[in-house]
Amino acid sequence: MNLPKEELKDFLIDKAKEYAQYSFIQDDPIQIPHFYSNTKDIEVSGLIAATLSWGGRKTIIAKSKDLMERMDHSPSDFIQNANASDLQSFNGFVHRTFKDDDIKGLVLSLQKLYGEYNSIGDFFKQSLQPADTNIGGAFSAFKTFLLNNGLPQRASKHFGDPLKGSACKRLVMYARWMARPNTEGIDFGIWDIDPALLSIPLDVHSGRVARNLGLLTRKQSDWKAVIELDSSVRLIAPEDPSKLDYALFGLGVYEGWK
Repeated sequence: MNLPKEELKDFLIDKAKEYAQYSFIQDDPIQIPHFYSNTKDIEVSGLIAATLSWGGRKTIIAKSKDLMERMDHSPSDFIQNANASDLQSFNGFVHRTFKDDDIKGLVLSLQKLYGEYNSIGDFFKQSLQPADTNIGGAFSAFKTFLLNNGLPQRASKHFGDPLKGSACKRLVMYARWMARPNTEGIDFGIWDIDPALLSIPLDVHSGRVARNLGLLTRKQSDWKAVIELDSSVRLIAPEDPSKLDYALFGLGVYEGWK
């Protein structure tokens, strides 16, 4: 599909408006952090839901709810105060290759993080450099912190690292949830990070549509592809580029673009 630049811009902005509706929440894992009003509960539950986000959305939502129940629906309080006995509440949990030892390790590493930083968002902000044009460096720092503070090595595959070429789909999505403004009542805007630095989660659907529209030429869905897509969408919506995720997602999932 080869639209003139202005027509493509209008097309994508219109599609983003069409799909960025509050009703989007009811079928998406972002509904999990919407159960909470406390900002730390939002960012903890959001991280867990984003980390589990591969496979069918109904299963992701069900498994995320399962973990919230095991944390007594107070995820930030649970993390900050959990002892070895409390961690036994995760025994038997499994979602694909994410198992009980993985969530136990994640809780321990986040407990350490909250002991040193005000929030996960604070960690991400402090991990950024003035010259950064995206938040990939914060993803690398976050993964390193988790692995150094309780997350088992076997769980490293659940957290992407741009330095190793990963597209970091789940962390990119999580950052959008937390940092993009609450314009439509979907994302939260609770992190003090410039939305202009956000990227679009690159998966099968968004990648297919982006290539179809000429926004992306790279065939591999890796961090280089994320950067290339960044350069395209920032020409269209420089102050809020990740909003176009709704357009690409909607075209790929709901309209079935091939």
